[in-house]
Amino acid sequence: MTTMYEYTATCLFGLEGLLGEEIEALGYKRTQNMDGRVSFLGDAAACARCNIGLRYAERLYIKLGEFHASTFDALFEGTKALPWENFIGKNDIFPVTGHAIKSTLFSVPDCQKIIKKAISVRLGQKYGLTILPETGIKYRIEFFLFKDNASLMIDTSGTPLHKRGYRPESVAAPIRETLAAAMAKLARPREDVLLWDPFCGSGTIAIEAALQMCRIAPGIQRTFAAEAYPQFAKTTWQQAREEAKDNECRDTAFAVNASDIDPECVEIAKNAAKRAGVSKYIRFFEADALTIENPGCRGTIVTNPPYGERLMTLTESEELYRNMGKSFEKFPMWQIYILTPHEKFTTLYGRRADKIRKLYNGMIPCYYYQFFKPVQKGKK
Repeated sequence: MTTMYEYTATCLFGLEGLLGEEIEALGYKRTQNMDGRVSFLGDAAACARCNIGLRYAERLYIKLGEFHASTFDALFEGTKALPWENFIGKNDIFPVTGHAIKSTLFSVPDCQKIIKKAISVRLGQKYGLTILPETGIKYRIEFFLFKDNASLMIDTSGTPLHKRGYRPESVAAPIRETLAAAMAKLARPREDVLLWDPFCGSGTIAIEAALQMCRIAPGIQRTFAAEAYPQFAKTTWQQAREEAKDNECRDTAFAVNASDIDPECVEIAKNAAKRAGVSKYIRFFEADALTIENPGCRGTIVTNPPYGERLMTLTESEELYRNMGKSFEKFPMWQIYILTPHEKFTTLYGRRADKIRKLYNGMIPCYYYQFFKPVQKGKK
């Protein structure tokens, strides 16, 4: 009989829809959606396939259980009632981390202690031990308390999924890979349309766009915590990687321009693309985004310009937006997608957006301004 698990994939706020769609594309049925997480049912193979293949997820968890917990006693008893021995062996390590939002139990350190104790008591009873050695496989336990409802989960990813492995070195204020992937996806990359990031930084948007168009799985080059778990056979991971490799389509005419005014950024981006295996699709070069010229083809600009958090002052970034509006007038037929936290960006840019989508760059709320209708003469 096939063992089924309830998985929870977490993501940056605003990416739940994209994450849910790719979970379903892998053949799994969603069971719950809420801010920053999507739950679904899957077998053991789902652990490997989703860790390797999900572009928009931050981590993948197995949910052990869910229960009401408005007191520490309820938290202890609810935790103790769950079948932890199905995963954690008598020698295994199980650190506890988590979050508490809008709940009576708001102290995270206290909740950690209660949950750790409850798991220890259950495992001690099951294995006949008074002290658990915790020298074996590491199972990171994650709790999530929301409105007095506790979810207890085991992490299967280890290192967060946005860390693909191609960007060991980075520039200041890099965009997270998962957000860059979402930006590229929402811009609808196509083979016959040049994609250009004129503020490329470490090249993440360009690289993620190329990975998508080549159907290269984002986690194909890295390892995951659950590969050490005996519940998931090594053959399951081998098969998932073979499946991902078979799905690749590197014979594509898709092309990307990635430019930056900083030559050091350009070199870092080149190296990252080489590690990601997509150098042949991306043209890297040094250029000022405010002086770039229209190459006379169909194209889309997708970019995350500096916005006064770490690289510029707010005044400098606002002046940049005004100048961007003037410079990008040279691309009247291009679609343009710009991420920034500035709520009045369009006023500075000088053009009304066709669509605005709220996304999060880490914990920074941002707006994805989308200009996809051609500019009519005399109208902006």
